[in-house]
Amino acid sequence: MFMEEYKKALRQGQRDYRSCLAQGIYPYLQVLNEIMPNLEEAKRVELGLVDIPMERIVGTLTQGRSKAFSRNFLPLLEPDSEFADKWAHLCQAQSDEGIRDPVKAFEYMNHFYIQEGNKRVSVLRWCGAPSVTGQVVRIMPLQSDGKEYRIYCEFLDFYRDSKVNFIWFTREGGFDRLNAALGLVAGQHWTQEERNSFRAQYLKFREVFKARSGGKLSVTTGDALLVYLSIYSYDTLKSSTPAQVKEAVERIWDEILALTQDQAVKLSMEPPAAGGQKGKTLPLLNKLIPTGGARKIQRVKVSFLHEKDPETSAWTYGHEMGCRHLERALKDRVEVERVFHAEELADPAARLEEMAAGGSQMIFTTTPKLMAPSLKVSVRHPEVKVLNCSINMPHPQLRTYYGRIHEAKFLCGAIAGAMADDNRVGYVATYPTYGMTAGINAFALGARMANPRAEIFLEWTAVRGREADRLLLDRGIRVISGQDMGVLMGDNKPFGLYMKTDTGFANLAVSVWHWGIFYERIVHSLLSGSWQDEGTQGGKALNYWWGLSSGAVDVFYSSRLPIGTRRLVDLLRKTLMDGILDPFGGALYAQGGPVKRADDPPLTPEQVITMPWLAENVVGAIPSPEELLPEARALVSLQGVQKKEGEETP
Repeated sequence: MFMEEYKKALRQGQRDYRSCLAQGIYPYLQVLNEIMPNLEEAKRVELGLVDIPMERIVGTLTQGRSKAFSRNFLPLLEPDSEFADKWAHLCQAQSDEGIRDPVKAFEYMNHFYIQEGNKRVSVLRWCGAPSVTGQVVRIMPLQSDGKEYRIYCEFLDFYRDSKVNFIWFTREGGFDRLNAALGLVAGQHWTQEERNSFRAQYLKFREVFKARSGGKLSVTTGDALLVYLSIYSYDTLKSSTPAQVKEAVERIWDEILALTQDQAVKLSMEPPAAGGQKGKTLPLLNKLIPTGGARKIQRVKVSFLHEKDPETSAWTYGHEMGCRHLERALKDRVEVERVFHAEELADPAARLEEMAAGGSQMIFTTTPKLMAPSLKVSVRHPEVKVLNCSINMPHPQLRTYYGRIHEAKFLCGAIAGAMADDNRVGYVATYPTYGMTAGINAFALGARMANPRAEIFLEWTAVRGREADRLLLDRGIRVISGQDMGVLMGDNKPFGLYMKTDTGFANLAVSVWHWGIFYERIVHSLLSGSWQDEGTQGGKALNYWWGLSSGAVDVFYSSRLPIGTRRLVDLLRKTLMDGILDPFGGALYAQGGPVKRADDPPLTPEQVITMPWLAENVVGAIPSPEELLPEARALVSLQGVQKKEGEETP
């Protein structure tokens, strides 16, 4: 009877062996002595008796029996061998009373290599056991700057607190995000009850994930579980049946697929022209809002959820102006609902649920901080079009929107360079997030185009204990790029690009966001029936990223500027809008050295959005998370650009 089990396992092992050969994958077990030739010299840590997760066992200590097994520990030797006979007897023992003798293993980078007990592991894996008990010795890896080493260091901290070794992530920060999803913090030791409960929920989720062919993806069960927990919750997982988890995973499958893609975001670089046709062709232009056979809508209800209010937040004020433009432009065809102060809501997702239940067909959330609740409501209400104001967020279940504000900053930089008699220009930045460094660098390059000697002195409002504008003024810097919008505050503080004069401050120019143009175009696409859902399939997210040519961003400058400067700005604006000039075209030099040569390909949109470097004429640095104010860290954790220690300039 049990020899028949061996023959079945053998046939599966042979199929796995042939599959690996066809894919060009090494078909046998990995050998730790070959991975680490100097194993005897490595630092070791005795872990004692450990529950070894079966899916983390990848090989053996020595070459000896490694080729007796396929890559997944199923047998490869013929049924008439002594090996087969012993395997069958172990299978019988597992059936009668269970295999109880612990194996011996080494752990390296959270992979396990069996020293004694290879056949026990093979039998238990065939029988579907999730783990095997073993005496384990940890081999400490050499220090490295590689991503795998950094993830392993995060795992060591997590394991110290939890003693959980069965979950793994392919991206940094996963263990911290898991702790947060479970309501725990780093340094908090898990109880045995917490450990057992999490193991049960993990195995429940893993079965669903594997059944959905998750094992064929380039992500781990842990990666997929984090997606689930970011949309639902750990309490939801605990109270859900396997069937309910399966239904939830089906709903978020595109979110999981997005993890497998190097570029999970598709960019819409320009709005459609009249009739649904795009204007001039630009790189990475996508026909995302074509006309077609979709049903037209006579009237639409559109809801906005803002983090703050227009009286206290320049950002919210800009979006409120966009709401008013929408109401004027579409008049009786649109009903607009506004909700302010999402920061004070106990559960913003619940408020979004109310919007969906109240008949909203389209919901805009106007800050990246509201991405999580936006994602939750978009999954639960696929009939509602949800858009979040953020950039480079790989969430196919909703759409995101932003503007190429760096084009406007480039023009402001040219004005600043022309107006700085002493070649010194100040720049006040807010948070080190996606798009911010592009704005700083475009400004610096624009300034250098107008004035080859221009230097940009950078300060951050989000850094603790620093009053950015005051620091620049105290250094005698007279031309400063400050907060883009300041007129709503009711005071006489300078805003945008301004100059300190003997009698006060003179405003020179300001970068502006025309959110109303965006809102009008997008809502009109829903009314006209030209909104299409096809672009959000297969793990690709849509990001509207419109620039000067769309009217979504622009620059207003003072009529008091010298005529030559005004002509320069008008010329640069036209060449930017026509696609002739690229702020990041040609040779680029960062503080740490060259970024690209003049004949290198242009930077991709993703490289522009996420650039972790500063131009060579910028005096300052990108702050670390530890330097930031508490309220800034949440946003930076979502969309932060950080140059890691030892990372080279691209």
